[in-house]
Amino acid sequence: MAYAKDTQVSQTASLLEIEKVLARYGADQFMYGKTGQYAVIGFVMVGRQVRITVPLPDKADRQFWFTDTGRDRSESVALKEWEQACKQKYRALSLVVKAKLEAVEAGITTFEEEFMAHLVLPGGQTVGQRLLPEIDEAQRTGKMPPLLPHIGG
Repeated sequence: MAYAKDTQVSQTASLLEIEKVLARYGADQFMYGKTGQYAVIGFVMVGRQVRITVPLPDKADRQFWFTDTGRDRSESVALKEWEQACKQKYRALSLVVKAKLEAVEAGITTFEEEFMAHLVLPGGQTVGQRLLPEIDEAQRTGKMPPLLPHIGG
């Protein structure tokens, strides 16, 4: 079962909550937007730009237009189901941001470690966008560096 599957909290309320949490933990800039099938938040904290992109449910997805037994849903019901799925994504995003910032605050991890994949590089890509293809290639080819290169001979 997905976190906040039945939430009644609007997307806007979740975004406002994220903005307040970021401000409380010291972010000095915040933005959000939607583009195509994605929601995006961005912020600056400890001198680092962070961009988190969240895939949103596809409005045309079969799960919204048909019941589990294959019966058609009306357009109003399908759109309501889709809206609910979008609300869930925003609630999950809020949870993730709060959890990451609390882990940093508690000294469990550092800001850079916690947000590494979402740090924006000078060319506009995130670290994740830049490195994940290389990681995938290394695993595909089997050419991986030693797990503990600095230990032993």
